[in-house]
This record gives sequence, C-alpha cells and structure tokens, in this order.
Amino acid sequence: MTHNLKTLRILLIMSILLLAGIASAILLRPTPTGQAQGSRLGGDFSLVSATGPATLATFQGYPSVLYFGYASCPDVCPTSLAVMAQGFRRLDEDQQTRVRGIFVSVDPQRDTPEALSAYSAFFHPSLVGLTGSRAQIDAITQSYGAYYRISEQAGSALGYTVDHSSRLYLLDGDGQLLEVLSDSINPDELAAKLRALL
Repeated sequence: MTHNLKTLRILLIMSILLLAGIASAILLRPTPTGQAQGSRLGGDFSLVSATGPATLATFQGYPSVLYFGYASCPDVCPTSLAVMAQGFRRLDEDQQTRVRGIFVSVDPQRDTPEALSAYSAFFHPSLVGLTGSRAQIDAITQSYGAYYRISEQAGSALGYTVDHSSRLYLLDGDGQLLEVLSDSINPDELAAKLRALL
C-alpha cells in the first residue's frame, strides 16, 4: 500500500512538472516576425502591384482570397495558389471575373511587382501579386496574424528561404475578413464559399 502511494505521488509530481514545462514553453516561445498578438485580424494595407499602389479599396466589390508567400517558395506556395486557382475555376466564367486572389510576397528583396505579376498570372488571371517595403509587409502580416522568418541557407544558390504561415484569408467585397482557412481546404469548398459571396 505504501509503495502504491509513493508511486502515485511520484507520478503526480512528474505530471505537474510536465504541465508546467509545457505552459512555460508556450508562454515563453518567441513570436515570429508579423505574428498578431490578440487583436482583431484583418484591415487595410498599403502595398504595390505591377500596375501601381494597392489597398483594400483596390479590391472593392470583389470577394477575395488573400495569401502570404513568395515566388521562390519550392512547394507550399505553388500548392496553395494552385488550390486557389482551381477554386476559382470551379466558378462559372462570369463569376471568375468577379473574384480576386491577392498574393502578398514576404520576400520583397527578390519579388519585384513585375515578377509577381507574371508569377501570379501563371496560376489564374484573377490573381494579383503585391509587395512593398519591409515595414509595409510587417504591418500587413501583423494585421492578419500571419508570420514569416528569413532563414539563411549557407551554400544554397538561393542564399536564403522564407519560413511562413500558409493560410488563406477570405474577404468579402467590402474587404472585411470573414474567415481564416486552412491551406488544406479543397477547391470545391473554396468555390462554394466564394459563390455564396457573389
């Protein structure tokens, strides 16, 4: 009986220490660049496209899907943008002209507005590429609760990669953020959400 109590006491202490360790790790973890901290997500931005300055007003009247990434991204961005494009193609032709995809680059050093325009158009004509200064990108990523981090790659031809969140942000025609979507959403689900806004 004494042995059982001693074992239970040890297990209880170990459980408490484990929970305290997990809580400490969560509370003390560093916040990556651009991570929102408890405020309401969404809001206006000031960036630039190949055709000039872009704000939320640029997309007034167009239900939109916003995504953060960069053109040199090897896998996550092309996959997510392909899902977005396939979602658009599930709409009829007229509906496709009345929605927008907004691709915000978190790599302004390499992604010029012109390069982003060509890259975005490859996926779908309704997809617009935006970039800006580092300060402008930090402001929009923080507003939307996204994050990115430059990761140096010694010996790599690219020199660095950019670790970033991979979520889709569904905006209505007035630019209000309606929903943050997982990048695992399928094109049919995305099309249904957009169709409901048209």
